[in-house]
Amino acid sequence: MNSPLPAINAALNGCATVLLVCGLLAIKRKRVEVHVRFMLAAFVVSSAFLASYLYYHFAVAKGAPTSYHGQGAARAAYLTLLISHSLLAVVNLPMVLRTLYLAWRQRWDAHRRLARWTFPIWLYVSATGVLVYLVLYHWNPDPGVRIQ
Repeated sequence: MNSPLPAINAALNGCATVLLVCGLLAIKRKRVEVHVRFMLAAFVVSSAFLASYLYYHFAVAKGAPTSYHGQGAARAAYLTLLISHSLLAVVNLPMVLRTLYLAWRQRWDAHRRLARWTFPIWLYVSATGVLVYLVLYHWNPDPGVRIQ
């Protein structure tokens, strides 16, 4: 199956990563309105990623995962990346929603406390999403070639 969706999903994750960093820089410079715009844009892009990712895995790939063919240390590194990315992605979604809710309700102290945890996890998940794509679709060894 040759779908453009994995590359689109990686691009959405990369875009979210950039928007998150821009949002962080804006709030560090006390540019609250700019921060809000960047964070809402990151949420929209991440939401588009999630919709596209779920569509791809359930409608296009029909639940069949893309296999990683590396062995040894490369396989261990990939599985560590994939497991940490996947677990933190699941944990992050409710955290992002709650952080945005707290901002919407203008509960700034609670928003800041939770954002200190939410932001680095969201950034990690977005950035490692791009890495997972690169490993699976560009750096994945050919299963027919044995490396001695």
